[in-house]
Amino acid sequence: MKKTTHNCFLVIILLLRMVPSLSSTVNYTDPTLEPVVTENSVIRQKIIDSQFKCYERMNRAPPYKKKGLFCNRTWDGWLCWDDTPAGRITAQNCPDYFPDFDPTERASKYCDETGNWFRHPESNRTWSNYTLCNSFTSEKLKMAFILYYMAIVGHALSITSLLISLAIFFYFKSLSCQRITLHKNLFSSYVLNSVFTIAHLIAVVPNPGLVKRDPVSCKVLQFFHQYMLGCNYFWMLCEGIYLHTLIVVAVFAEEQRLHWYYLLGWGFPLVPASIHAVARARYFNDNCWMSVDTHLLYIVHGPVMAALLVNFFFLLNIVRVLVTKLRDTHRAESNMYMKAVRATLILVPLLGIQFVIIPWRPENRLAGEIYDYIMHILMHYQGLLVATIFCFFNGEVQGALKRQWTQYKTQWGQRRREHCSTRSTSYTATSITEVPVYLYHHDSNNEQLNGRYVEDSELVALKSGETSA
Repeated sequence: MKKTTHNCFLVIILLLRMVPSLSSTVNYTDPTLEPVVTENSVIRQKIIDSQFKCYERMNRAPPYKKKGLFCNRTWDGWLCWDDTPAGRITAQNCPDYFPDFDPTERASKYCDETGNWFRHPESNRTWSNYTLCNSFTSEKLKMAFILYYMAIVGHALSITSLLISLAIFFYFKSLSCQRITLHKNLFSSYVLNSVFTIAHLIAVVPNPGLVKRDPVSCKVLQFFHQYMLGCNYFWMLCEGIYLHTLIVVAVFAEEQRLHWYYLLGWGFPLVPASIHAVARARYFNDNCWMSVDTHLLYIVHGPVMAALLVNFFFLLNIVRVLVTKLRDTHRAESNMYMKAVRATLILVPLLGIQFVIIPWRPENRLAGEIYDYIMHILMHYQGLLVATIFCFFNGEVQGALKRQWTQYKTQWGQRRREHCSTRSTSYTATSITEVPVYLYHHDSNNEQLNGRYVEDSELVALKSGETSA
């Protein structure tokens, strides 16, 4: 659940933890030789604590009673291994002591046919296989950077598309209604959430010096990031409540009072965000509040998950009502379910149900990578998806844009005709002043002298000018 609602911090943890700075001081191939050789007191203390718990468990566990040879329970310097039958390989998750160790990978230990733990042929000492723990570190670091830049690009595209959508909503007064007002607030929460996310990813994540200094501004940024995260999901809840009230309860939109939505969307998230800040400062005051290894995050994530679950109920109920109404209209079955599926797919990105549908990350490495890519697209590109579905693909918005485009073309065509008419009039006036020069007949001296021919020529030119105009 923690990885789901705060998935963008997976990138942070990967970037901070996957720097192989301790590889020169630790022998990963034979932990029994130098089990606690490290300059990091925190790592040393974690290993000592694990060793103490291992000896406690070995002392409490009953003796091995199965028949046949077996290898005795042991502590190899990093992990605790139980009694294992001869000829078997036992495995468990890698330890998380070191930055370049992946706890999702597996370490193994072989008990040979004689009932002795396998010995490494070079050192002739008992050996546990930790090679998989950091075998894919470079690949995972590369993936971490890919996910990091995916997050930044996704939020940047979301901000751009959402600002365009808000400009459309505010420009066209014909779109003004309660539903569009809720969309405006939801889009605004998306924009602010993306702004604080980008600020955190750019200013804090790649700056370990800043994290080490631990300024107050860093924690203030984290507070607003948590607050806007809550606002984002509670405005999703407001959209769900409004749709549920409009479709299921059948209350006209004009009868709903929006001040309750403002209180829920902008006001309520202040409560868990403030409680989390106070509790974090008192009980888990780590640098910049970046660590996710604390249950205090449930103060913020708990209400968010509750809002998503309520929206999930609303979605199911809305789909049920839509299917019932479509069935009552005696439509074809395929058409009925197609519309129900379409309605579901449109509502999912608005209400954020994908976090409820797939909340757990698979343990398999390939499946986990696929999950990370899918979740990053759903999370960091959600603003782009919502803007596309509820603004750019909205029939009312498209109609307003088409009317505006038609009006613009009409006005532009009219201005062009007026411009052409002005140029024609100007050309006619110029021709009038030059007509006597070109139309004089050299043989009509008498008429030229008394001005008669000039006057007749001007009348002809004026008439031809009116015709051409």
